[in-house]
Amino acid sequence: MAEYKLMKGNEAMAEAAILAGCDAYFGYPITPQSEVLEYLAREMPKHNRIVMQAESEVASINMVYGAAGAGFRAMTSSSSPGISLMQEGISYIAGAELPCLIVNVNRAGPGLGTIQPGQGDYFQSVKGGGHGDYKMIVLAPASVQEMADFVYLGFDLAEKYRNPVLMLSDGAIGQMMEKVQFKPYTRPVADHSWATTGKPVTRGRNYITSLFIQPERMEEHNLKLEAKFKLIRENEVRFEEINTADAAYLFVAYGLSARICQKAMDLAREKGIKIGLFRPITLYPYPYKRLEELASQVKMMLSVELNSGQMVEDVRLGVNGKVPVEFYGRMGGMMPTPEEILHHLETLIQYHHAN
Repeated sequence: MAEYKLMKGNEAMAEAAILAGCDAYFGYPITPQSEVLEYLAREMPKHNRIVMQAESEVASINMVYGAAGAGFRAMTSSSSPGISLMQEGISYIAGAELPCLIVNVNRAGPGLGTIQPGQGDYFQSVKGGGHGDYKMIVLAPASVQEMADFVYLGFDLAEKYRNPVLMLSDGAIGQMMEKVQFKPYTRPVADHSWATTGKPVTRGRNYITSLFIQPERMEEHNLKLEAKFKLIRENEVRFEEINTADAAYLFVAYGLSARICQKAMDLAREKGIKIGLFRPITLYPYPYKRLEELASQVKMMLSVELNSGQMVEDVRLGVNGKVPVEFYGRMGGMMPTPEEILHHLETLIQYHHAN
């Protein structure tokens, strides 16, 4: 069994990228994820891998495009404003059907914001922050261990579907230190016959593009992408449930918010309030079906987020009006305490009982 190490989330993610066979990393330093570039710049050359600090986030995502197009395992990481600069490149990568891993260690915004953790990039991540009809698979880690594990998963899913995968973390998980175990990893065999590796005599030229001038061709390509996204929705939904079997109420939260809600749930149950926790692990595809099933059991759901209310819209879509869905959030890098969340829950319970 692999030994445990004490590491920051950013460093665990970087080490996992090396173990996952990442061939090339392109990035630009920005707090609170600069440790990723620093760690990989020190360690990747020992494995004859490529690390480059690009001149900007725009340059780095286009370098990822090039490396992925040549069939290499490529990744980048940044934080909120940097990810915003990458949006055009991400849309191009999705349109060209190239596998890569993108990591957003979310800070609080909007604008330049603050380096404290936030979850204000949810819409940008799951609804498509760039132009056109495209989707990324979005993974939401809630621990340093998952920061490492989801690198393996992210690369595998990216190659399975030839699609960019985004890991949406936050400043707290990226900076916190926890024990982490790097599990044995075997890289799946992937088909790279599409890659631009030079033209052998055995095949024709490989073209990688998202440009289709004829509208019929463009629609045909869009329909191909939609069929892939449908397959992803059918096969890649992931979530965690805690104490949902007897729950009368439900917290819905991801990432850092889910960890805080878990403590709030324990405090609530000590007071006799039967509440469970539902944690989406894939933010796209979102676990709508399971939420709808749980809506037949509980009296109310409370979406807890570090923003002004974003994921709550998807919770309401999943519930489809069966039960009330309420929201509680903090912004600007402020994090709620478990006691604050519990107080808000008790206030809502009293309100709904009275009405």
